[in-house]
Amino acid sequence: MSAEDDIRSASERFYSALNRMLNGDPAAMAEVWSHDRTVTTMHPIGDREVGWENVGKSWSQVAALATGGQVALTDPLIQAVGDMAYEVGVEKGQCTLAGRQVPIEARVTNVYRREAGAWKLVHHHTDLSPAMQDVIRDVPGKS
Repeated sequence: MSAEDDIRSASERFYSALNRMLNGDPAAMAEVWSHDRTVTTMHPIGDREVGWENVGKSWSQVAALATGGQVALTDPLIQAVGDMAYEVGVEKGQCTLAGRQVPIEARVTNVYRREAGAWKLVHHHTDLSPAMQDVIRDVPGKS
């Protein structure tokens, strides 16, 4: 299998985990992410998290508010060099956050690193979502 095929498989695992998270189950995120202190994410709600402890916690916090969600990566482009790779595309879908329906359409960049022979996510970055930010702002204790 080529590196690009391996990344495509890692991406499919990530989007499967993301869909589970959008339905309240963040557990699969731990399987697709590196647990290194250097991993990062920049969520559509505006937060930047550094280190697996913070990144994992952020997915759990969103999962606690999420139900009935679905997202897919469209128009992906994958580039791999050595033990690093990235993909860019557009995430499209919808979810319910804190009881409010929210559309998902954002440009995304995912960065992967090969660790012990497996490709793991080390960075996920999406455009800001004003709709998601509005919902989070209205959740008590989350602003």
